[in-house]
Amino acid sequence: MTTPLTIGIIGAANIARQFTAALRDNPVVRVVAVASRTDDAARAYAAANGIERWFGSYEALLAERGIDAVYNPLPNHLHAEWSIKAANAGKHVLCEKPLCLTRADAEAMFAAARSNGVVLLEAYPYKFQPQTERLVELLQSGAIGDVRTMQASFGFTVMNPDVNIRMKPEVGGGALLDAGSYPVSLVRLVMGEAPVRVTATPVWADTGVDISMMATLEFANQRHAQISCAMNVANHRRATIMGTAGTIETEYINHPSAAVPSQLRIRRGIANSIPFEEMPSADGSGFRYEAEAFAALVRNRDAATLAREAAFSVDIAATLEAIAKSARMGETVTLASVAAAG
Repeated sequence: MTTPLTIGIIGAANIARQFTAALRDNPVVRVVAVASRTDDAARAYAAANGIERWFGSYEALLAERGIDAVYNPLPNHLHAEWSIKAANAGKHVLCEKPLCLTRADAEAMFAAARSNGVVLLEAYPYKFQPQTERLVELLQSGAIGDVRTMQASFGFTVMNPDVNIRMKPEVGGGALLDAGSYPVSLVRLVMGEAPVRVTATPVWADTGVDISMMATLEFANQRHAQISCAMNVANHRRATIMGTAGTIETEYINHPSAAVPSQLRIRRGIANSIPFEEMPSADGSGFRYEAEAFAALVRNRDAATLAREAAFSVDIAATLEAIAKSARMGETVTLASVAAAG
C-alpha cells in the first residue's frame, strides 16, 4: 500500500477518541473524517480530536469517495445496520466488538461484505497483539499438548450506572455483550471452533441487563471451557488454559505497556512442581495493531484469512446468542438451535 488506508469514523463515541489518538501519524492507516448526527456535534468532535473532515450524518460520510473504510464504534444494536450500509457503499469496515447481537446478523454482515468486495473485520485489540500471536504459536506447536479445558474471565466496575449505556438492554447492554465477548473470543481462538452447547448462570440488574454472567461451554471431543464476565467487580482479564502436557496462564489486555504489562507464562509439564516460564512480548496500543492488520487485509485480500476471520466472528456471535438464550430460559442451549432459529 503506497498511501495510507483512509478511515472515517461513524459515530462520535468515546472509544473512537482513543482509536484516533493511537493512529495519529501512522504511515499505514489514517483517520481523516468523523460523522455524527448533527453538523455541530461532528464539527466539535473533529476539532477536539484533530480530525480534518466532518459530516453531519453517517450517510454523508458513506457517500464520500475519498474515504476507503469506516470504523464503527456505534452502540451494539447498531453495528449490523451501519456496517451493512457501509459495505453497500463500497467501504471496508472495522467494526467494534461485539460484531452484532445474533448469528443471523453476523452472517448478513459478511454476506454484504463479500457481495460488495470489501473487507469486514471485528475489532478485538488484544487479538492482534504480539502476545496473542505468541500464545497461538505455543498452542499450535503443541507446547502444552492437546487443550482439554480452559477458563477465561473479564470484569470491571461500571461507572455512572444510572446513565451508562451498558445498563440499557434496548441498545445491547449488559456484561455478556460488553465484557463477555472478550473471553468468548479468546475461547474460540484457543479451541479453534464453536461449542456444541452452553449453559449460563446470570445475575440481573434492575434495568434488565445482566450485571454478571458465567457460562459453561461444551465442545466436541469432551472439551470444556468456562467464561465469566461482570460489571460489578474489580478490573481483571485473565485466562488459564490446561492441556495434556502443560498449562498456560495469560492476561489478554488490549493495550499493554511497560507500566501495565500483560502476563503470559507457561508450565511445560503436568507436575505442579515445575516452575512457570515467563513469556514476555512487545507491548503497545491494540488499536494500532488491529488497524494495521485491517489495512493489511484490505491490501492483500488473502481469501483464507478473510474466511477464517469471518468464521471466527460468526462463531462468537452464535455463542453469545446461545449464552443469552440459556440465561433467559434457565436451561442448556445448543448452538444448532441458534443456527436453526437464525
